[in-house]
Amino acid sequence: MTHADGEKIDASALEGVSETALLTLNGRAHQARHPKAIIDDPMAIRLVESIDFDFDKFGRKGQEMALRSLAFDRAAIRYLTEHPSATVVALAEGLQTTFWRLNAALPDATFRWLTVDFEPVIELRRRLLPSSPRIKSLAQSALDYSWMDAVDTSNGVFITAEGLLMYLQSHEAMGLITACANRFAGGQMIFDLPPVLVKNLAPKGLRSSRRYRVPPMPFSLSADQLADLAHTVPGIRAVHDLPMPKGRGFFFEKVFPAFWQLKLTRNFRGAYTLLEFG
Repeated sequence: MTHADGEKIDASALEGVSETALLTLNGRAHQARHPKAIIDDPMAIRLVESIDFDFDKFGRKGQEMALRSLAFDRAAIRYLTEHPSATVVALAEGLQTTFWRLNAALPDATFRWLTVDFEPVIELRRRLLPSSPRIKSLAQSALDYSWMDAVDTSNGVFITAEGLLMYLQSHEAMGLITACANRFAGGQMIFDLPPVLVKNLAPKGLRSSRRYRVPPMPFSLSADQLADLAHTVPGIRAVHDLPMPKGRGFFFEKVFPAFWQLKLTRNFRGAYTLLEFG
């Protein structure tokens, strides 16, 4: 993964929201390395080892980043089991390694992959990750909808926006959801959002350590507001509120997944949301 001379690749070109790709990658790799690993992600471990970056500045490496990826994987596997030749569009993919996890889980599938992200991220992916004839990359913003023209819709479309929408303005996030619903009938889209309280409590972004502050998250919706999308956005046939996967240890195995399911608190927690387009 590193160059033949063993040199690590510098990732300091990633700034702002793009830099969060390194935070989530480090969290996943840490959880994949753990003796009681909650995610199988050898590619994430290799990536972290081949990048020259001060990962410690992020502070936390909690389970929630790996659990989010597991929730996304499960939804993707369900769709790809029914549509094994579908196109997966990974919007603002960052340094996710989902293609390889899904490929391991579905060895007979022939799904194609489209990565959409900014040039510095695409360049890092190109240098760090193995190429495949099934993977195509576009160096552009997810908000530049011309990526939609590159999607082969003939065998189904599954769109992921992992760790993306919360960093957009409300009109941008809703515009993206609406455009996808309008364009990809029969497809699905999955995204995550933080608790609605975050934008009110931390308008400048949350501190994850003394040396790092996560960028502001201006967009979020409660579970009820998300459910309402089926009635307010043309093309959205169904909205699924996905469960929190079980993690390791009492809190992440028992308390958090149960809290996630409570009717009482559902509008105060984050969300993993799967949209079905009609």
